[in-house]
Amino acid sequence: MQPAKTARRTPVQGRSQETVQRVLAATAGLLGRGVALEVLTTAQIAAEAGISVGALYRFFPDKQAIVDAIAVRHMETFQERLATRIMFSLPPDAPAFLAVVVDAFAAYLAENPDFRTVAYGAPGGGRYVSRPTQDFFADSGEMAEMVTSFLHEAFGIALTPELDLRLRMATEIGDRLLGCAFEQPDEAARARVLAEAKRILVHTLFGP
Repeated sequence: MQPAKTARRTPVQGRSQETVQRVLAATAGLLGRGVALEVLTTAQIAAEAGISVGALYRFFPDKQAIVDAIAVRHMETFQERLATRIMFSLPPDAPAFLAVVVDAFAAYLAENPDFRTVAYGAPGGGRYVSRPTQDFFADSGEMAEMVTSFLHEAFGIALTPELDLRLRMATEIGDRLLGCAFEQPDEAARARVLAEAKRILVHTLFGP
């Protein structure tokens, strides 16, 4: 499984890279301020970025490609931060490791409203990130590989077809519960949902 194609071409020159970064930053800013993807246009993004629509289309075929590029960038950043955190302070066991992953991802979503909007959409709406890109970092992609590697190498958990199935189920369940957590009216309610999410995920992955 590969992530959805997010750009027409990979920028090489510094000016091209700057244009791409301006497009991503402009789109992230608009989404972070609550502009729904359904009403967002490439013309708005170009204006926010201070470039022409033609310059935008040199690198991105449509706004979905831009959104997916934002998701990829955020997930790569999150995975790097999570790996560094765990390497410096390894949790004592597999359930504690799982709790760290959930708490770290929830904190990253809270710190990055544009990513939260990309990952879960506007309130009452659907997701903005495409399914191929979502899958690449979830049940069939890099995030799953990272979690599996830590479970096996750090805690000695055997890599079996059952673990693979449980991890796919836990990913789907966790994803929905995280979305539910950020729909809560306050931080206390969110914390209760996250606590229950961790309990459910530990049972899903490591229960009988």
